[in-house]
Amino acid sequence: MPSPAKMHADELDIDAELVAGLVSDQFPRWAGLPVAWVDSAGTDNALHRLGDDMVVRLPRLPGAGDQVGFEQRWLPRLAPQLPLAVPEPLAAGEPGRGYGLPWGVYRWLEGDNAYDAPVTDLALAAVELGRFVAALRGLDATGAPKSFRSGPLDDRDDYANLAIRELGADGTLDADRATALWDETVRLPRWDGEPVWLHADLLPGNLLTEHGRLTAVIDFGGLGTGDPSVDMLPAWTLFSGESRRLFREAAEVDDTTWERGRGWGLRFGLGAVHYYRGGKNPVLAEVGRRALEGVLAAD
Repeated sequence: MPSPAKMHADELDIDAELVAGLVSDQFPRWAGLPVAWVDSAGTDNALHRLGDDMVVRLPRLPGAGDQVGFEQRWLPRLAPQLPLAVPEPLAAGEPGRGYGLPWGVYRWLEGDNAYDAPVTDLALAAVELGRFVAALRGLDATGAPKSFRSGPLDDRDDYANLAIRELGADGTLDADRATALWDETVRLPRWDGEPVWLHADLLPGNLLTEHGRLTAVIDFGGLGTGDPSVDMLPAWTLFSGESRRLFREAAEVDDTTWERGRGWGLRFGLGAVHYYRGGKNPVLAEVGRRALEGVLAAD
């Protein structure tokens, strides 16, 4: 299967030949294993399956170079304390063969992403994912880095308003409703608690399912500390109605954190639809559309 089309102007050239060469050079014990690109809607990393039970993860963007190091350092410490499976780092690769960033090898986790293979029991998944969020938030964050989504939402005001104007102009959303909700969001009190662990990118493509059951959380490139409201994203990208209520209950967040989380759902939806529509990334555009619909329809 060929590598996917590029989504970003500064995206790096990555293909199976490069991956096989890097593996052969740096990890001779795995030289000769088959390498195959893994279809993914992810935007920051390219995935290639290595043999039957490993996956190679390479940043696609120059600015994503630190993600592998975060995962390699922190996931082994966090994984034993989390209620769902997470990636297991096996080796850390170095730049080579013209590719200038760190990269990693991980154990392959069975299952399909929750966009392609949706959860069949949303109520159960809501409780399990809410408990995962609460467990992650409760772990010792001493020395942890900040997440890329650690800052307050009002720092993202300019792009949000641009997206609202342009999506409203073409009929994609109700601009008045979106503006009113965004204005309410940025007036909410900022998070003033101690830094807590966040996944920060809990989208359907970063959740694995088997036989309709949620089994794993992947892609910890946004791992770090910040405002726990960002991990309310699944409420708007995956759940609705009763399952949304169950997720909130299991995640154990207060009212203001929940409202900021709704703001994150709006901000994610605006960005995903505005940036990825037109074929750049149909999956993320669709997930963004779902988030916008859920956020704008909620009381």
